[in-house]
Amino acid sequence: MSLKIATYNVNGIRSAMSKGLIDWVKAANPDVLCVQEIKSQEDQIDKAAFEALGYQTYAFPAQKKGYSGVAVFSKVAPKHVELGIGEEKYDFEGRSIRLDFEGWSVINTYFPSGSSGDERQDFKMEFLDYYQNYINELSKEFPQLIICGDYNICHRAIDIHNPVSNKNSSGFLPEEREWMENFLESGYIDSFRSLNSEPHNYTWWSYRAGARSKNLGWRIDYICISNKLSDKLISSRILPDAMHSDHCPMITELNL
Repeated sequence: MSLKIATYNVNGIRSAMSKGLIDWVKAANPDVLCVQEIKSQEDQIDKAAFEALGYQTYAFPAQKKGYSGVAVFSKVAPKHVELGIGEEKYDFEGRSIRLDFEGWSVINTYFPSGSSGDERQDFKMEFLDYYQNYINELSKEFPQLIICGDYNICHRAIDIHNPVSNKNSSGFLPEEREWMENFLESGYIDSFRSLNSEPHNYTWWSYRAGARSKNLGWRIDYICISNKLSDKLISSRILPDAMHSDHCPMITELNL
């Protein structure tokens, strides 16, 4: 069957819903919608609005209220739902949730940002190392993985509006880009870039200086798929006209 999977950092799900998120979901009609930075506890999510469209809600909020957190809205019933990645300091922040289906799994992850200073940058690099090991082990049991989320990394110069001035910016540091390269080489495909080699395709824009209207953005949101799913990839596209957040969504379609 053809399956549409969407990822979207909503920068506060209640805020995004007040800006028409549900109307967008109804029109886009993904089978599985992965959202990051929900900034809500589970009982603060208007599940009924999603249920009316045929979705079940699976959420993993941060312990700290109004911060981080991930959720998945799915029309397909999972066989199993796994909250977290097994490390308290990351799970405390509600960084990742996994849904296992028949023969494939979706992981929705909100990777840390390091832009607030050295301490959080160190936290981010530690997370990246841990996450790579986690995925390496997970793929032994679940070889057909779809890893959605806000990775908070621009992989290459084509993925950022000004690579020269941003060469020392968190999200485009050499060590972050090297991690992304190694991650993909460990057995994954960047679904969007595998089908689209054009520049100026971004998923996040600063709220400052009219960056979005000028398309001065960063591509930091991804749907990466296991190499084992490469022959099942149908399409992958970024949807910059959806404006419920400082990010925009992307949708990848697979023949599963």
